[in-house]
Amino acid sequence: MALRLRHFVVLLALVPAALVAAAGASAQPLPSVGVIPALTISEAAAGAAHSAPVCGTLACYYPTFLKEAYDFPTGKDAPTGAGQTIVVVTAYGSPSIAVDLAQFDQENGLPAPPSLTVIQQQAAALGEPRPEAIFGWLLETSLDVEYAHAMAPGANIVLAVAATDDARDFAQVMGEVLPSYPGSIVTQSFGTDESVVFADDPATANALGQIYANHVSQYGTVLASAGDFGAGPSFPASSPLVVSVGGTQGGQYPGGLWKNGHYGSEEVWNEPLYGRATGGGPSAVFPAPPWQLGLTGTTQRATPDVAYNSALNGGVVVNFSLLGQPLHTLMGGTSAATPQWAAIVALANELRGRQGRLPLGQATPQLYAIGSSRGDYQPDFHDITVGNNALGGDPTQMPGFSAVPGYDLATGLGTPDVAKLVKDLAASDAKGVRSDVRVASGRGTGKHVRLSPGG
Repeated sequence: MALRLRHFVVLLALVPAALVAAAGASAQPLPSVGVIPALTISEAAAGAAHSAPVCGTLACYYPTFLKEAYDFPTGKDAPTGAGQTIVVVTAYGSPSIAVDLAQFDQENGLPAPPSLTVIQQQAAALGEPRPEAIFGWLLETSLDVEYAHAMAPGANIVLAVAATDDARDFAQVMGEVLPSYPGSIVTQSFGTDESVVFADDPATANALGQIYANHVSQYGTVLASAGDFGAGPSFPASSPLVVSVGGTQGGQYPGGLWKNGHYGSEEVWNEPLYGRATGGGPSAVFPAPPWQLGLTGTTQRATPDVAYNSALNGGVVVNFSLLGQPLHTLMGGTSAATPQWAAIVALANELRGRQGRLPLGQATPQLYAIGSSRGDYQPDFHDITVGNNALGGDPTQMPGFSAVPGYDLATGLGTPDVAKLVKDLAASDAKGVRSDVRVASGRGTGKHVRLSPGG
């Protein structure tokens, strides 16, 4: 696994130059963004992309196109996430998030959220800050807040900000914030290789697991990105208490997701040019939860559970500010997919509330119940059957899993037809299910684990 991670570092060092070359003259290199591939786009390109999903020479999407592609509910009775709360967990945060969200809303014709609450970690930082990581997390914060809100504009947004990207600080801030928001939907666009966290700091991994268990027991839902570096399980997405979100790209890459106002086609997210591919694979730590047995081809916890567009060339347009200047950036990764799946859960929970039902809770049992039902699966999910998640695209050179009919270790159950899926989720039984997550003991190596955007 260490070899795989060293290979990623080399690829990531090449990303900014590749991005600028691909985008043409409208692109400008950003400051260091750590592990997030991103580029600025001109105001002209950003404006034109509202009319057609193109930013210069790249495919790109605003919320309107994604809602059409994934068939988000429309009409006067369509759910908006009203009455629900989405908790976005991040590190360092963004001092301009309120201003950037307001600009994003204005450009996309969206109402402001009922509330945007920013909560900083109250306890002293347990990790050491990394100045070189702060800008990358600023972009991650903008991405997560803007697209969770865009897809569920009626939901309240809470931004929980860890003091550093040390796993202990993520556990600290979630332990402080989540008890005040029972039944909320938690989105985590970060992680690290599962083997690293359990080898180095199993105590913190188990502390996070207990926080998830407590939240799920109160009918909350926890989601996490499956990772951006090819095959393999990422934590916290590998926890059986979490909905793990993998990635896809357009079936006629870089386009193809949106076609004439409707869904087109998709394949596994794998962009060798940028050294990125969706995570996914069997956990080496967690056994399969009951709802996965017989569906995934493994007796271990399988990731991802579901998928969503994650391409960079075919990514989402995000508003952010740099030195007071409003700018746009194009972003991809399972980081982009996860907050939008959180929004989908918010839509389903609103419908459940109208029926007098409790929130979904863990959500994975209900998703796999749909996945195992022939009558529900095909209408509710786009089954992805093309591509693989071997980094670089060649499974003979790097480990990887291919998409196949039904569940697979690259895209899970697939991507949603949201209008159909939320209707079925609204009618399902609530699941405050808990699994045994205390699977590791001892102190590990004692090294402190950093969690990275995307996972």
